[in-house]
Amino acid sequence: MSLHSLLLLFFLLFIPSAALLPLQTASLTPVSRDPSTLQYIVSLLQKTPLKPTKLLLDLGASFNWLDCHNFVSSTYQHVPCNSSLCSSLPSLSCSNCYNAPGPACANQTCALFPENPLTRTAAIGYAIIDSLALPTTDGRNPGRLGLISQFVFSCSSSQSILKGLANTVAGLASLGRSNFSLPAQISTAFSAPYVFALCLSGSPSAPGVVFYGTRGPYFFLPEIDISKSLIYTPLLLNPIGSTVITYHGRPSDEYFVNVTSLRVNGKPVELTPALLTVDQNGIGGTKISTITPYTTLQTSIYTAFTEAFVNEAAALNLTVTNAIKPFNVCYSADDVVSTRAGPGVPTVDLVMHSEDVFWRIFGSNSMVRMAGANEEDVWCLGFLDGGANARTAIVIGGHQMEDNLLEFDMESQRLGFSSSVLVRGTTCANFNFTSSV
Repeated sequence: MSLHSLLLLFFLLFIPSAALLPLQTASLTPVSRDPSTLQYIVSLLQKTPLKPTKLLLDLGASFNWLDCHNFVSSTYQHVPCNSSLCSSLPSLSCSNCYNAPGPACANQTCALFPENPLTRTAAIGYAIIDSLALPTTDGRNPGRLGLISQFVFSCSSSQSILKGLANTVAGLASLGRSNFSLPAQISTAFSAPYVFALCLSGSPSAPGVVFYGTRGPYFFLPEIDISKSLIYTPLLLNPIGSTVITYHGRPSDEYFVNVTSLRVNGKPVELTPALLTVDQNGIGGTKISTITPYTTLQTSIYTAFTEAFVNEAAALNLTVTNAIKPFNVCYSADDVVSTRAGPGVPTVDLVMHSEDVFWRIFGSNSMVRMAGANEEDVWCLGFLDGGANARTAIVIGGHQMEDNLLEFDMESQRLGFSSSVLVRGTTCANFNFTSSV
């Protein structure tokens, strides 16, 4: 059994749930990386009785969904078509079903279409209300369970909805800027601020953590509060969503930030500034994605960026060697020194709304260790060409987010970012999941 599963089993068996929680209760979920797919997986407790459930973490999705094959719960309810709740959901139709009644089959029920972000496909689904629980926290440890008895999600029995997802995954956890995302519903249920903080682990075995309903503290061993290290930049709204199913007049639920330039070793990269602005059709700009494993750059940006990186690396006596797919720029590991923040390579800055506000990417996040067919040991630049006609010019991917804490504050419409926590003497795997109760 994985450490992730053991943690959830521990929460379920040994942390008592509470009938009443204090107002503005903060909570958390562990998040791990599946080694074969590089997908980020969160674990929640769902249904009645509560059952550990693994879900794909999607930073830009609008609502949670589950594959409802063999769905068993004593408390689930469908959402009627004529209800005020259905009117507030992104539902396009009222569904009827002619099979045996069940979670994924009911008449006059609010339809809620789940989307698979990997295959870019949608399926028919039904809006469901059921129980969800997750550990509360004081920022140092998990506490007793907090129960949300009226959690809204989509339930689908489509045969293809899980295609491409990690084998243990049963659905999707949404962190998007929708009123029915996981953080939004947690905020409402626990009367907590609409804020969440994401700290993805770079460890192949130990999980990271997602905090909900708190602006800190975020303590990581040895007693380091990362909330004190955050720099802030505004979150931007893309007016046009990019979902498979088009919802007229609805903006994107993805998180965009105002990256105005790139720097390598402090030197600006020559690029076309217009690419970094979202136009009236929703094209351009920079977004953050847990679905994209490695940051992608529109072709002209990628070309200029890699050229600048190679030039700066040459000044460090690093010579490009044979590339290993999917990467195009690699260096022999024997030539690259090791530092506290990973491989000793040129730094990369994502410059935000002001020249002195930038997300610095060190070697641990810019480079990927690879082994070639002939057992070559190399470090490769972990950025990919997103194409000449990329919808979004820069997509900040999961690898660049690992061991960085990102705080998404929907009330203040701002992103807080720490840059690498390695330089502060900790990692995102250093949250203490030992219970405080």
